[in-house]
Amino acid sequence: MPELIPVHGDITTVEADVIVNAANRSLRGGGGVDGAIHRAGGPAILADCIARFPDGLPTGEAGWTTAGRLPARWVIHAVGPNRHAGETDPALLESCYRRSLELADELGARSIAFPLIGAGVYGWPLGEAVDRAVRTVRSTATAVQRVLLVGHGGEAFEQIRRAVSAA
Repeated sequence: MPELIPVHGDITTVEADVIVNAANRSLRGGGGVDGAIHRAGGPAILADCIARFPDGLPTGEAGWTTAGRLPARWVIHAVGPNRHAGETDPALLESCYRRSLELADELGARSIAFPLIGAGVYGWPLGEAVDRAVRTVRSTATAVQRVLLVGHGGEAFEQIRRAVSAA
C-alpha cells in the first residue's frame, strides 16, 4: 500500500512522477485544475492530447501525456463524472483513481499527485469526493509508493487530512 500524503496547495507546483489532471472528455483543456495544468505545462500537453486522444476519452477513463513544463514526467488525464450533467454513479469517480494508478504502474511511476476529481465545477460534494479518493487509493493494488492528495483550498485540505488520518 502506498504512503498517502495530504498536501495543501497548487497541484501544478507539486513534484511527483505523475500529476493527475481532472479533465473533461475532450482533453482539450478547460477551467479549474484542467486549465491550470494546461497553462502551467504549456502547449506540449495539448499537442500530446490531440495526437494521442483525437476523440477524447469517456468518463471514468484516463490517459497519459507529457508533462510539458510541470515538475513531473507525465500528466494522467482522468475524465471525472459531471454530476450537473447527470453523471452521478460514484463508480465513475472511483474509476478515475483506479485507472490513474494502473497507468502510473505501466509508466513505472513511484509517486503520483491527485486533485480532488469531480469536487470543483463537476459538482461532487467535497466530503464524498474526499472519501471516494481515499478509499479507492487505499483499496487499489499498485506499485506506486507515494500518493499525494492535493487540496487547493483550506477546507479541502482539512477534509483530506482528516480522512487520511482516520483511514
